[in-house]
Amino acid sequence: MNKEYQQTLKGEVTISGVGLHTGKEVTLTMKPANAGFGIRFKRVDLPDQPVVKADVDYVVDTARGTTLEHNGARIYTTEHILAALVGMSVDNVLLELDAPEVPIMDGSALEFIEAIESVGVLEQDAKKIYYAIDTNIHFYDPVKNVDMLAIPANEYQITTMIDFNSPVLGTQHATLKNLADFKSEISSSRTFCFLHELEVLLENNLIKGGQLNNAIVVVDKVVSDDELEKLAKVFNQPKVEVKSEGILNNLQLHYPNEPARHKLLDIVGDLALTGYNIKAHIIANRPGHATNVEFARKLKQYIKKNKHLSDIPSYDPNQPPVYDITHIVKSLPHKFPFLLVDKIIDMTDKEVVGVKSVTFNEHFFQGHFPGNPVMPGVLVIEAMAQVGGLLALNNYNDPENYDTYFIKIDKVRFKQRVVPGDTLILKLELINPIRRGICEMRGTAYVGNKIATEAELVAQILPKQK
Repeated sequence: MNKEYQQTLKGEVTISGVGLHTGKEVTLTMKPANAGFGIRFKRVDLPDQPVVKADVDYVVDTARGTTLEHNGARIYTTEHILAALVGMSVDNVLLELDAPEVPIMDGSALEFIEAIESVGVLEQDAKKIYYAIDTNIHFYDPVKNVDMLAIPANEYQITTMIDFNSPVLGTQHATLKNLADFKSEISSSRTFCFLHELEVLLENNLIKGGQLNNAIVVVDKVVSDDELEKLAKVFNQPKVEVKSEGILNNLQLHYPNEPARHKLLDIVGDLALTGYNIKAHIIANRPGHATNVEFARKLKQYIKKNKHLSDIPSYDPNQPPVYDITHIVKSLPHKFPFLLVDKIIDMTDKEVVGVKSVTFNEHFFQGHFPGNPVMPGVLVIEAMAQVGGLLALNNYNDPENYDTYFIKIDKVRFKQRVVPGDTLILKLELINPIRRGICEMRGTAYVGNKIATEAELVAQILPKQK
């Protein structure tokens, strides 16, 4: 489910519940946010109402969920709401909390998704950027015996396998082939724990908001009547039973592999903390919050190091161009020796990519450093402008009747020389919609995978003078 544009909520929505570990009543209000805002939590119950960005750099604890802390504020159990937002392709949202923990609801992400659906999702006027990996990224924890692997893929996919050496759970796996299936296939899967873990948590007063309807309790030992009676009192239930499949009380599983699906849900939430939209197939064997977070750190580090490569247009000379030189000559007023575009290889309503093959026969090399030929920077800018002009004129039904003229050049940087033999890839993006003939563009010229020149250009589109 690769959305082309960023999304936020159409309006505010509020949901209330109790924190699983703190036991505190909490109200969560989801609010729309501007493009590029990302996902942020706000503790409205604290002085100065500190904001915590959903970022792996702020993870401080993964013992019983994923906890963030920044600006003196902690947010507990963030993974389920983050999974819901990713599953609904909500990129920008402010999450206001009046307590330190996100409500557990039924232990899944479904009620958060239903809240999002109740107000709807709004497409924003900003491109959504995806980061593809071009190599396998592997993480292994020998202590926990956890294996996590990201392999190149065209979509964000996840495969999860769990094995707790439990006769009740056995070995389970779950798969999400497309985020569009998150709501129907994954979101209702509830958190789970083993009875022996639950007893330790209860003894240490660490699970104050737990109820039998917001967690699957797996019974992995013989339980006496006295223990069942004690659990009934803790959970304020008249009676607690163990079903034949080893699940505490009368909880009906949504899926035979619900625990594996919930582990997948946790991965979606925890990997949201990279802050990036990833194209990769994640394969996780026996994952948990601690290893999810370490893997998220590794992914974020890789993307930060290589993300400039994802912005570089790919050029395959074997593919037919969108516009060849014949069309370009008809559309632009420039002719030899000043036509600096050979072909257009990609064009949308907001972006265009052109190609200029730089040869030693260019007229300007005769006088511009003839012993050490370098393409003049102003001509690289001119080549950008000509490619951008084709995009601007493409929005007109009769482009042959208009010309584009520079009115401003800003933020120009020359980062690499352009020399004979180079192929310039020229990418122009609209900064704002064209209004009253004013066209604002961001231009980048690449040679290979390196930026040669970048600039912001403003031009005016005017009718041709007769």
